[in-house]
Formats: sequence, structure tokens, C-alpha cells
Amino acid sequence: MQVTPFLMFQGNAEAAIDFYRGIFPDLEVVELTRWGAEGPGKEGSVYQARLSIAGQMVRCFDSPPVHDFGFTPAFSFFIDGDDETQVDALWTALSDGGKALMPIGDYGFSRRFGWVEDRFGISWQLNLP
Repeated sequence: MQVTPFLMFQGNAEAAIDFYRGIFPDLEVVELTRWGAEGPGKEGSVYQARLSIAGQMVRCFDSPPVHDFGFTPAFSFFIDGDDETQVDALWTALSDGGKALMPIGDYGFSRRFGWVEDRFGISWQLNLP
């Protein structure tokens, strides 16, 4: 058995992959296939992608139907950073075009913590243990 997070985008999966590739230098696109002319997704959009981010496999695709729902902060990626510089750099990059859910700071349970929703609606908790 294997459990893998799966992100359903609505037309911007490739833009998200490119964005994350610029933030996470170790991101590896393990597989990326596209919808063809036969559909049902928009031709050229992401049919299936498997990414490795810091060793965590993540799957994503562009959903052919448009949905009334998107991502929610009830699901988030939790990152334990190596040092303050790394956590702050991740915060800066992920918050660009996004919004702070909990501004980066000392909350008592962590000496440096922040929760941000990126420009694609994906939620990230950044922590310096």
C-alpha cells in the first residue's frame, strides 16, 4: 500500500509545477503526460503528473470538468525546515501571490512557524522545529 497526496487543478497544473520547481530545487518531475486531442481534458493540459518534492511523492492533474470547489487549508503540506533562512525563503516564495493564514513568527509551539496559501490555493505550514 502507498498513500500519495493528489492535487486536482482546473487548468493550471503545469503553472503550479513550474512555480514549485522554482521553489524546491530538488523537485523532480517523475512523470508528466498530457491530454490529447481526443480529450476529455483540454488538449495539452496535464493528464497525469507525479512529482517528488523532498522525497514526498505528489500526484496532480488538470480536471476536465470545472468544479465549484477548490483546495482547502484543511489539507496542507507541513515542512520542517533546516534553518531560519530556509523557512523564511520558503515563506517569501510561497506567499508571493498567495495569502498568509498565520504570519511567520514565534507561536510558542515553534520558534519559527508560518502557514500560507500559495497562489494556486495550496496550503503550506512552514516550521522550524
